[in-house]
Amino acid sequence: MAGDGTRHFRALFLSDVHLGTRGSQAERLLDFLRHHDADTIYLVGDIFDGWQLKANWFWPQTHNDVVQKLLRKAREGSRMVYIPGNHDEVLRDYYGTHFGGIEVMESAIHFGVDGRRYLVIHGDLFDVVIKHARWLAKLGDKAYDAVIRLNTLFNRVRRRLGFGYWSLSQWAKFKVKSAVSYIGEFEAVLAAEARRHGADGVICGHIHHAAIREDAAVRYVNCGDWVESCTAVVEHADGRFEIIAWTDPVQRLELVVAGARAA
Repeated sequence: MAGDGTRHFRALFLSDVHLGTRGSQAERLLDFLRHHDADTIYLVGDIFDGWQLKANWFWPQTHNDVVQKLLRKAREGSRMVYIPGNHDEVLRDYYGTHFGGIEVMESAIHFGVDGRRYLVIHGDLFDVVIKHARWLAKLGDKAYDAVIRLNTLFNRVRRRLGFGYWSLSQWAKFKVKSAVSYIGEFEAVLAAEARRHGADGVICGHIHHAAIREDAAVRYVNCGDWVESCTAVVEHADGRFEIIAWTDPVQRLELVVAGARAA
């Protein structure tokens, strides 16, 4: 850890930021990026939300600041790989190209320290609703946005009462049996896709649920999101994978103090 409190990793995986929506926790992500860096940064889809931007333009300064921060990291030497998802699918027309030092790819293979091969993919192409009923997905997306707006108001009240961030939408999701079943099915399908590619694991996004699981010798890793849980996945220099949740501002103070002690 550097003296300024910055933690450096071998790889960093981010997905489902949904810049361009009111629910995006861009300010928290910007704070996270100030204190975390990596040799390789994977943007695992839905970094911006083309669906929402097309319907109702929303792009505050904090969202622009996140983009500029990522571009700066690329200029400073981090390898940046962008794998589009369904909400930023407009970039799927640009596979194989570079912009601002960022590589746009359909999928990628990440090689772990231990020699494991990980298929890095957003995951929407294996979502039956997205693949076969796009209109239903968009209808569900509107309902989801309404829940996220409620979540924002809920946490505003919590802050005024002195409580930390808590995801009402995440809690509600895991009270619905069908949602829990869907997540399990999604994990199984992505693990099978990793095996089909001859990979030892899969790293994905899309369902906004961070996880690291071992299933039949295939490791399933999901980055989570920056709308509900504010999570990222990192690979340490020793090859260990970890989910980092960045929901409490006190984390920043702890990193700065720890960095000062290490200096």
